[in-house]
Amino acid sequence: MKTAGDRRVRRTHRALRAALVDLVLEKGFHALSVEEIAERADVARATFYAHYRDKEDLLLGIVRDLAEDRERLLPAVEQAQTQGFTGLPVLYIFRHAEQERRVYQVILRGEGDGRALREFSAIICKRVESVFRERAAQLGVTPRIPFDVIARAWTGELIGVLTWWVENDTAYSAAEITGHLRDLSVYGRVWASGLAPSDAPGAFDPPAAESGA
Repeated sequence: MKTAGDRRVRRTHRALRAALVDLVLEKGFHALSVEEIAERADVARATFYAHYRDKEDLLLGIVRDLAEDRERLLPAVEQAQTQGFTGLPVLYIFRHAEQERRVYQVILRGEGDGRALREFSAIICKRVESVFRERAAQLGVTPRIPFDVIARAWTGELIGVLTWWVENDTAYSAAEITGHLRDLSVYGRVWASGLAPSDAPGAFDPPAAESGA
């Protein structure tokens, strides 16, 4: 059961995090002081330090909030594991980013010397690698590329497209951009560019060491 104290803590966290996001987008992370953040949030400086060590800790707290909000960040991972690659986890990320665009802009721009972005990427990458491993074990398949490489490539692609999408008026809805990423993952870049395997000589040849050449 949530107490009045819990509610006050949540309100304080929300106020401080909203203040940080607003101020970062106005003037940049490095130009900010704790005093400015506390003043914008309408809390005492001592209250800030009762919850966060410094502004970097506050920024990382925002990232961890996104990760801990399982219902909105990656709510369909388990479902995707049993139904194949549905794209649902990606769709929820884009929908969440659509709702929290300003927060994602702060994170994806690499504010705070990139620590928040690295944390965000690492959280997604760790979960993605776990999903790929579990899915391969369930299906009894052996990966052709190591799971850590697959997960980092997948995460890098997602972060790149997500950054572009939240920073620009791309005219693609969350569902449309998810569909494109899903098809790219399933069918590959050669297919996506309109080519056929025969149009890309050597692209599908096995490495020389494996082919016996």
